[in-house]
Amino acid sequence: MGVMTGFRAAVAEAAHGTGGRGTAAWRDGPVLPRKVVLVEGTSDRVALETLAARRGRDLEADGVCVLPMGGATEAGRYVGLLGPAGLDVALAGLCDEAEERFFRRPLERFCGRGELDREALEELGFFTCSEDLEDELIRALGVDRVQEVLAVEGDLRAFRIFQRQPAQRARTVHRQLLRFLGTISGRKERYARSLTAALDPGRVPRPLGCLLDRC
Repeated sequence: MGVMTGFRAAVAEAAHGTGGRGTAAWRDGPVLPRKVVLVEGTSDRVALETLAARRGRDLEADGVCVLPMGGATEAGRYVGLLGPAGLDVALAGLCDEAEERFFRRPLERFCGRGELDREALEELGFFTCSEDLEDELIRALGVDRVQEVLAVEGDLRAFRIFQRQPAQRARTVHRQLLRFLGTISGRKERYARSLTAALDPGRVPRPLGCLLDRC
């Protein structure tokens, strides 16, 4: 098990009480990451690491641990474990627009300030996707390019069938794609990689690019 993999497992155990080891399991263990990037799910981690690789970076080798929390509602727990009251590791993060409040509240406690706005969150290294990461990627690529990626992945026929469903017919292609990416377990993670890999270097979604710049 690699250092970062072990660190992620130890944090998850402490956050969710699955191992009973608390913070002691890694406080005196391997060297801590230089920075921990808190993200909602695995697809966010895949996208960030894919973009880093395109730019010639290995985040783990750089001492950066991208840590999926299993949902934004866990942000308070993770900030408590990893922030000044816990391991005191440098933090950054990425969240969906609707979930920003779950990051804001613990970060206000984290820095002893109230009413952090979007600009203040970005100063702390936390960036918000408008609506979510998949929406950002679809807008950056455009619906035609996303469908080209679907074809390469072997999913274009399935998407055409999906488009004919009564609930989808009145939606824009953008909204259809957004819904399609979330219909099967594992699809978001797969397309986080392939859509990020397909991005024009000048069309990287701002939250993703800014976050990487802070890592």
